[in-house]
Amino acid sequence: MDRAAVAAIAALDDDVRRALYEHVRAAGTPVTREEAAAAVGISRKLAAFHLDKLVELGVLRSGFGPPSERRVGRAPRRYEPAEEDIAVRVPERSPELLASILVEAVTSEGPDERAEDAVLRVARDRGARIGAAERARLRGGRVGPERALAASEELLAQQGFEPFGEKGSVRLRNCPFHPMAGVAPGLVCGLNHAYLAGLVEGLGAGDRVAAELAPRAGECCVELRPRQG
Repeated sequence: MDRAAVAAIAALDDDVRRALYEHVRAAGTPVTREEAAAAVGISRKLAAFHLDKLVELGVLRSGFGPPSERRVGRAPRRYEPAEEDIAVRVPERSPELLASILVEAVTSEGPDERAEDAVLRVARDRGARIGAAERARLRGGRVGPERALAASEELLAQQGFEPFGEKGSVRLRNCPFHPMAGVAPGLVCGLNHAYLAGLVEGLGAGDRVAAELAPRAGECCVELRPRQG
């Protein structure tokens, strides 16, 4: 779980911080400490403390504005909403990853390619790029089954799959695409399978580790296992 995101969300449980954030977000332009304090009905000093805390947590960002706006003396600090989204999902879900794969599939679909085939192609390519990046980080050529499984487990943990070892294989407790898997199980499980197969290939271990469909209630439909022989 992203501890920074949890801390940022928890900060907004405070009534004063939430009121300050809502005012800054609704303003539409950067807000000074004085303006925020007046809007919420607190002192400038207290507003500065809470606003700076929200900046530290990534909820807001601050600056002093363009030089053309500055007059004699120190320019006032201004606050505006951070550009990055903050989300906490329990258990972890990845609708953005699923959506980006589907959008890329739609926009890159060939004239003689079925929509489902385009989705599987993009999912496999996406996984392969992630696996290749990890392979480069490990500075490895051929990656053995044990090392590939360990590297895959680390990557999948980062993406919320909740991997765990079982009899030499890697099972996945969580499916980040679970909500949509209930709507279109064939498509989403196929996409997931292609994504994980690509990841293993990107690691350079496709001939020694296999991503296999192995549905089990309450878990991801795919597992990674060493290839026989």
